[in-house]
Amino acid sequence: MHFFKKIKLQIIIPLLILFIIPINIYAYSKYIIPGGETIGIEVNSKGILVVGFYEVESKYIGKDAGFLIGDTITKINDTKVETINEMVDAVNSEAEKNNQLDVTIIRNGKSSNLTLNMICDSSNVCKTGLYVKDEITGIGTLTYIDPKTTIFGALGHEITERSTGERFEIKDGKIFKATVTDNTKSENGSPGEKNAIYDESITYGSINSNKDSGIFGKYSSELLDTEALEVGSKDDIKKGKATIRTVINGNEVKEYDINILNINKDSDIKNILFEITDEELINETGGVIQGMSGSPIIQNNKIIGAVTHVIVSDAKKGYGIFITTMLEEGDKSVD
Repeated sequence: MHFFKKIKLQIIIPLLILFIIPINIYAYSKYIIPGGETIGIEVNSKGILVVGFYEVESKYIGKDAGFLIGDTITKINDTKVETINEMVDAVNSEAEKNNQLDVTIIRNGKSSNLTLNMICDSSNVCKTGLYVKDEITGIGTLTYIDPKTTIFGALGHEITERSTGERFEIKDGKIFKATVTDNTKSENGSPGEKNAIYDESITYGSINSNKDSGIFGKYSSELLDTEALEVGSKDDIKKGKATIRTVINGNEVKEYDINILNINKDSDIKNILFEITDEELINETGGVIQGMSGSPIIQNNKIIGAVTHVIVSDAKKGYGIFITTMLEEGDKSVD
């Protein structure tokens, strides 16, 4: 599954004092460790997501029962199910008694029940007519680690489910080691992507939340041996030269030159319009590629943002989110 690699595309982020002291209401540190490492990402859903239907004896029994793509299954005949394995066990258990299932679903935040009439063969193997999913795995880029709180942020945008286009509601997840093997180059009209292999036995941290501005969690591995950089505010960002930190081969993080073309303080996540100017990066990737989401943006020795989007019609250009937006969300999302 490569959903994380699919960078969102755009064709054209009691005080008894009588005088006011400006304070930072967030707990994130003034200096954070910049990322750039390619990471494997696995998130588990809250419940079991319906992502499609298949035909059983010339009938679409799942669709006929009233299921919609995007429904989340939470119970089978009052038995709570959170994984596909639990759902299979519940279905098999009920199949021995009855071909009819009472299925509790969540749709648009509301709970309801549907009756599903399974079709079973002579061996009592029953089919539901539903394609379901309980996790998504892919790659992205680590953006930062706060050395004081060990909160990390990555991606710079939310994880969405391919079939629904909606944000994937997660129960939990993890980040782990991934090694870039090669890159499919971007061309105007056709974004490229990083290709990588995973090693899930080497886990770096746990994911707690999936928000508009990225994924966030607690970093549990040894902190990166990288100098912490000062957090740049929105007002610190200027048009002109900057760099991004990312991996294009193996596990080596390198900095590459970009040019900031425009700054938009009104957008939620598309705040920094930039163009890649580094010839080495252009030769290797053709521009911004999928899997680069989360690569930190650095200017004047301050971390100011993270890569989030590629502009399909001009693959050397992309958007970034303000780092302060990610830090604020991370601070709120992780206990």
